[in-house]
Amino acid sequence: MTTTARDRLLDAAVAAFAEHGFGGTTTRDIAARAQMSPAAVYVHHATKEELLFAISQRGHQEALDVLARSYAKVDAPVERVAGMVRDFSEWHARNSRIGRVVQYEFGALSSDHRAVIADLRRQMEQHMRDALVAGVDEGVLEVTDVRGTARAVLSLSVDLVRWFEPGGAHTAAELGRLHADLAVRMLRPSAG
Repeated sequence: MTTTARDRLLDAAVAAFAEHGFGGTTTRDIAARAQMSPAAVYVHHATKEELLFAISQRGHQEALDVLARSYAKVDAPVERVAGMVRDFSEWHARNSRIGRVVQYEFGALSSDHRAVIADLRRQMEQHMRDALVAGVDEGVLEVTDVRGTARAVLSLSVDLVRWFEPGGAHTAAELGRLHADLAVRMLRPSAG
């Protein structure tokens, strides 16, 4: 697979933003990491903020696609929620640098770009809410606050970007299975 100049630029921006933050990174830093001239950055993106938006949009869309595929894979509510959490956590672990950038630098986006990203986040949350409601309707999940629970369950995965480092004590797959197990145990009706 050939890496395009745009891909190199996005990868370099992720690395620079992850290391120095959006405010601490210059387009010159990004260009140097991508082995391009500073002017080449502007061929692909008019501003550094547009570059951040491209990263954020790509990362959020990939994460949304993971949830949508997991949702569609299984009809049984408990297995569906478990699969969604597992896959979402694995994606965040495998893409922890991108995740870290898009979570920490959300406020650096323009208001129009924040609105686009907020919509993608709402779509993610809606997939989880739909899965939870199906489980409640079938009596296999116990959820009193669907919106709050959907956010909390998704946060298991999203929070990985704060601390996960590849090569650490757990693999992405192990964390995905752990989070899926925790989510199911939290959501199942209590016996009694």
